[in-house]
Amino acid sequence: MRALVVDHSEAGPVRFADVDEPVPSTGEALVEIRHIGLNFGELNYVRQWPAGAVHGHDAAGVVVRAAADGSGPPVGTRVALGMSSHAWAERVAAGPASLGTVPEGVDLADAAALGIAGVTAFRVLRKRSLLARDVLITGASGGVGHFAVQLAALAGARVTALVGSPERAAGLRELGADRVLTEMAGAGDRFDVVLDTVGGPLLALAWNLLAEGGTIHLVGYSSGQDTMFPAGSLFGFGEPRSITTYGDMTPTSGDLTDLLGLMAAGRLTAPVGLRGRWQEVDDAVRALFARKVHGKIVLDVL
Repeated sequence: MRALVVDHSEAGPVRFADVDEPVPSTGEALVEIRHIGLNFGELNYVRQWPAGAVHGHDAAGVVVRAAADGSGPPVGTRVALGMSSHAWAERVAAGPASLGTVPEGVDLADAAALGIAGVTAFRVLRKRSLLARDVLITGASGGVGHFAVQLAALAGARVTALVGSPERAAGLRELGADRVLTEMAGAGDRFDVVLDTVGGPLLALAWNLLAEGGTIHLVGYSSGQDTMFPAGSLFGFGEPRSITTYGDMTPTSGDLTDLLGLMAAGRLTAPVGLRGRWQEVDDAVRALFARKVHGKIVLDVL
């Protein structure tokens, strides 16, 4: 079968290859993949995976063989894979912990966009009540950012979306952002929660705007820059502020199911900024690295 595998050469980060058919364990279903969702991290940091391995974590498709032990969804079930392994292939063996059932009315391509981006935003923002809280989302035009803006607004937060340029601000107010900024907010602003996907100098600026008891959640570092905190800036009186890292690799099935339910109810939309065929993956990767895509990239497996 055909798959996208890790390529460490200059032609990479992925290439097509013929690979062996997956052999499901007794607790795994065989899924025929219809769409794959690309993420910046797995492509930009591809050397963290061995060359030649089937790449990718997010996809959606249809179960063509149920797990032999009776666990998981039956044949014919439409499913989304999130934070799975070796997902960018024509067929994938996956356990029920990595699968979310796609409800009627939700397009499989939209379901493929959830995965890492949707689950990350969901897990970070449910850690505390956001009702009437001030929330800042940096890198809001990206995949995580688009989901985070919507989920924070659904939870009753006052949402500020920060983007890199006016062109990248399109559509964020419609998703629930109360403000869309291209520069860090003024000194009078204070945020209870910051979801930061950018890192670098922007993180130090966000720290200065964090309210007492507030938390910055680090979920990415797309800037690729170091963060320098001025002397004394990490000292303060009052309720402690905090910076937390994110690396939750626990099973995603329940979270995917919850997110897909919100999509079926019309309360959450998939931020698909580029849709194409998986044969066009090289062009899609270039567009992603050039920051030309607002939201997620979904490619059809044809």
